[in-house]
Amino acid sequence: MAHLAPPIDIGIPANQRQEIAEGLGRLLADSYVLYLKTHGFHWNVTGPMFGSLHAMFMEQYTELWTALDEIAERIRALGHLAPMGGRRYAELSSIEETQQAPEALAMVTELVKGHEAVARTARGLLPLAEAAEDGPTADLLNARLQIHEKTAWMLRSILEG
Repeated sequence: MAHLAPPIDIGIPANQRQEIAEGLGRLLADSYVLYLKTHGFHWNVTGPMFGSLHAMFMEQYTELWTALDEIAERIRALGHLAPMGGRRYAELSSIEETQQAPEALAMVTELVKGHEAVARTARGLLPLAEAAEDGPTADLLNARLQIHEKTAWMLRSILEG
């Protein structure tokens, strides 16, 4: 005997849940492309800053990996499927993939731009979450904003002076 789940009734109308889920899908795509870029840079960084950048990139891609699951699970909690697949992420992401390994400081520059792009995507979705009184999504977005803005600042500091 098949059991059917009741319709989702969490106090957010279906149209708002869909709009938020779509925005979270863009955040997921941005985060995934940034994860792949950061992990690739971790593998391919060279030069006098190798040790510090290699370790820093590993810390960053590990944090991003955890975030991917949190974002995707929020999309699922809103009743939608999380986007998946490299082609789909490339379509949704505001971050361009990197095909070649640049020199170390160019890697840092690309990651600054990537973290700032993810922050812009999260910030753009925040008003939708707040308008829907979607506290869990707003909390997730605020946490992502804090991490991406801090990471961009730390990476930018390497490039200054």
